[in-house]
Amino acid sequence: MDIEQVARLERGQKLPLQRDVDAIAIPFGKTETLAEDSIVSVMQAKGSSVSVGFEGRLYLIEGRHLDALGLEPLPRPTLPEDANDEEIEQFVWDQLRTCFDPEIPVNIVDLGLVYGCRLERLINGERMVTIRMTLTAPGCGMGDVIAADARNKILGAPQINKVHTEIVFSPPWSRDMMSDEAKLELGMF
Repeated sequence: MDIEQVARLERGQKLPLQRDVDAIAIPFGKTETLAEDSIVSVMQAKGSSVSVGFEGRLYLIEGRHLDALGLEPLPRPTLPEDANDEEIEQFVWDQLRTCFDPEIPVNIVDLGLVYGCRLERLINGERMVTIRMTLTAPGCGMGDVIAADARNKILGAPQINKVHTEIVFSPPWSRDMMSDEAKLELGMF
């Protein structure tokens, strides 16, 4: 099954969890376990993750755990062992395009939240990715969730050992940073 199965989920759809599942608590970014047979409500189904509501709180369920929702799990994204730096950087950008603010139906790259991505070799030979990003507002509480989602997806590549997310507010985000597609999706033209 592919990412299209996520798009078929409808907002408000109630689903019983088929097994215990580790989910990212929104907005805290910490992993919590939701118990089998709990009834969750789909809040947003975009990219390779699903945001669900449970007992008045929001959670993000990653694609590799979709079987807990009764769907086919998505394989963790990865790269061939011999991937070069250009392929690794493209992989990082591709994964960032599957990350969504749980409240906004546009990926964080098209939303203009990602300012840059840098690959580095550490002294011990490990490769680290540093993502420089912002939030739509300094008080936005979704930074930890977005960072955790991005980190988990990027670490699927065996060539990447660490992911550091740097949240910055200079320059401040504005709607001018959004892609034309994002503006169209949000009706901001």
